[in-house]
Amino acid sequence: MDLTLDVLTVAPALLGAHVRVHGVTLLLTEVEAYAGTDDPAAHAYRGWRPRTRHLFEPPGTLYCYRSYGIHICANVVCGPAGSGSAVLLRAGRVVDGLEFARSRRPGVPDARLARGPGCLGQALALTLDDSGRRFGQGGLELLPAAEPAVATVSGPRVGVSVAARRPWRFWLPGEPSVSAYRASPRLREITSVLGDPHAG
Repeated sequence: MDLTLDVLTVAPALLGAHVRVHGVTLLLTEVEAYAGTDDPAAHAYRGWRPRTRHLFEPPGTLYCYRSYGIHICANVVCGPAGSGSAVLLRAGRVVDGLEFARSRRPGVPDARLARGPGCLGQALALTLDDSGRRFGQGGLELLPAAEPAVATVSGPRVGVSVAARRPWRFWLPGEPSVSAYRASPRLREITSVLGDPHAG
């Protein structure tokens, strides 16, 4: 899998790939592309910051961040080094280490163990200390799909209020682990005041 390619090429190619860390392996069923400094919805849009420094490291770096002060979300850095581009891992199906994932999310149905980026981070037991790690080193693995996904679907990204209409979320149709689409509350506020902003 060539992670140096453009993020819009890498993102759908990750569907069906396996991520393995901390005793759990996921088959990726949903991802979201962020085009670095060229994308106003990306963490890297404003350039290098201490908090986002791992986004500017070479392709194949794991970038983790905390969402809503609670959840750890995981991204695969891709594209040319320094571009800040990354693919958010939105959802997956647990294919190995089910007992570990269940213990990390007790009482949750198996199909929902890694449904949504925060749940995915929890199922994989990721922390901010994992940010900056390289895939292929130290037990963090990204294994390409055995076969390219036969069918994929794309649509607008979840929860962003700028560049919100870009169809840069990709998922495997019919997968119960795929998360539900929700527009950003901020986008709804803008739309109600100004009409459709055609963001993106």
